[in-house]
Amino acid sequence: MSQIAFPASLWAEATPPRAQAPHLTGGEETDLVIIGAGFTGLSAAIEAARGGGSVTVLEGKAVGWGASGRNNGQVIPILTAAEPDVWVKRFGPAGERMVQLIGNSANILFDLVREFNIEAEAEQSGWFQPAHSPGRIAVSQKRVEAWQRYGFPAELKTGAECRDILGSDFWFGGMYNPTGGHVNPLALVRGMAKAAEDLGAKIYEDSPVTSYAREGAHWIVKTGAGTVKARALILATNAYTGELNAALAPRLAKSIVPVLSWQMATQPLAENLRRKILPNRQAVSDTRGDLRFFRYDARNRLITGGAVMGSFNAAQRVRDKAARNLAEAYPDLGVPEMTHVWSGYIGMNQDRFPRVHSLGENGWAWIGCNGRGVALGTALGRELARAATGTKPEELALPLSDPQPFMLHPIVRRVAPTYLAWLKRQDLREPKI
Repeated sequence: MSQIAFPASLWAEATPPRAQAPHLTGGEETDLVIIGAGFTGLSAAIEAARGGGSVTVLEGKAVGWGASGRNNGQVIPILTAAEPDVWVKRFGPAGERMVQLIGNSANILFDLVREFNIEAEAEQSGWFQPAHSPGRIAVSQKRVEAWQRYGFPAELKTGAECRDILGSDFWFGGMYNPTGGHVNPLALVRGMAKAAEDLGAKIYEDSPVTSYAREGAHWIVKTGAGTVKARALILATNAYTGELNAALAPRLAKSIVPVLSWQMATQPLAENLRRKILPNRQAVSDTRGDLRFFRYDARNRLITGGAVMGSFNAAQRVRDKAARNLAEAYPDLGVPEMTHVWSGYIGMNQDRFPRVHSLGENGWAWIGCNGRGVALGTALGRELARAATGTKPEELALPLSDPQPFMLHPIVRRVAPTYLAWLKRQDLREPKI
């Protein structure tokens, strides 16, 4: 069995290795087959297996090889642009159930960590979205009020409170949610794999799926060397849906644009700086479209990142940009050295609303994390498993819609990075509320 090469990152360096599971050979039959061993797929496997059903997970590379093992690790219980009232307006009761799932998503993740004693550097220290301009405070207030109407502990922080949280006067107040926090995402996904296996789920790695189809009362899923026959199917490939096999689910793959997201880590901070900068270790993502985000890891490194246009020397340019951003907010820090730089795809769509799809009888998928897949993917995995194991639709947080592929998808994918220029312009304008 060939060993899958894992993408280099801080997480790959800091996380205990996982013994690679075998690849699928021959045929087998199961209650539920899941394509993809990231947060969604493994959360679904845990939920289905704990109910006593047989579960088979097929991973084309290795557990956590895609976005689940490469992201920043922020656990955020809201989405980038999909506000709660709009979910309800679009989808009615299913939208309201989705709002409840999103608002509870961070707790769902941290409860899972606690239940299975997963060593994932998990800190439920809160998540803060500071406003980058005085006018954005009105946006923060509107979001706080919206989430409070649905019963969630969102809080509006003043400028003074913001300075206390961040250790900087670079921002102007903002929205705080105490249920958020951060994890080592690769450690989390590997821990989830172990939990699923301990419950009886089978995981096959290095087993890229070549096709899936509904035949009679079953789903037939094929890899290069084997076949799985299952009563139910979950496709959990999100931003990587078209990356290993463009023909796997082309309508879904073309409904998102995979955008390269860069992550990086500083040297561990000296204790005097660590006590001053973000003293209570919250996760932070501000209100910019050209986002500034950071948090600590277990070794007191600041984990940050960013985006740049164009591919030429991108790793160095984004490294320099993120270092300058930190120095601008924290002059005492200086321009920090980035010791690790890595990247992976996030799945973006036009309105930044995640989409849940029915693939046919007892077949399910969701796609479009829009940069918020850690908590949401974990929560939706649990929900998809409940759908696949017979929970009534009126009890599920699964607002279904049809795939909406981008026209001229290859062109859209090539020009998508230029969207950053528009976001930067918007960041300079005060919003109209």
